[in-house]
Amino acid sequence: MDIISILIVYVIIINIAGFCAMGLDKHRAKKNAWRIPEKRLFLFALAGGSIGSILGMYVFRHKTKHWYFVWGMPAILIIQIVAAFYLLLC
Repeated sequence: MDIISILIVYVIIINIAGFCAMGLDKHRAKKNAWRIPEKRLFLFALAGGSIGSILGMYVFRHKTKHWYFVWGMPAILIIQIVAAFYLLLC
């Protein structure tokens, strides 16, 4: 398996994890159970799962009233897209 294939599999898995983390945290919020720390939710996005995290935010209607999620998650995605184009062009 080449590096591109490994990277694609990684990005798919981390996006699924980010999406699921948003759903799980929303479920736990409804049940007043132990929550996933916000730092960890951002960590999924920073690790490459920003698309999954953003989708999870809106599918589960979770953290959409927090400005730092509404603005922060898309900002992370934009930075990741710019970095990817930079790496591909260099």
